[in-house]
Amino acid sequence: MEFINQLTEEILGCAFKVHTALGPGLLESSYKECLYYELNKAGLYTEKEKGLPLVYESVKLDVGYRLDLLVENKVVIETKALEALTDVHVAQVITYLKLSGCKVGLLLNFHCKHLKDGIKRIVY
Repeated sequence: MEFINQLTEEILGCAFKVHTALGPGLLESSYKECLYYELNKAGLYTEKEKGLPLVYESVKLDVGYRLDLLVENKVVIETKALEALTDVHVAQVITYLKLSGCKVGLLLNFHCKHLKDGIKRIVY
């Protein structure tokens, strides 16, 4: 778990860098692209828009689930640019954690004056 804690710290450092440079008010896709850039620049293996199949009984279904970002095959990142996060957004990350087999997710809402107010760390 120590590795995951260090990894999420590094991810959040990149997210703070993006938020400091851009501030709130842009589209979610802008923040996702910039965060993807920063994570790669930091040397972290990051996949963007990674497809996730849904396995129902013994059938693998491609129903269009996509992780915004997956870092080091360990941490799921869901980026948002909303007035407020809701329980539905948390549930979305939990679902992605279940489907991906990852244990930790970060729900990041860049539409906050201070990014620290838009961070939810979710452990499954």
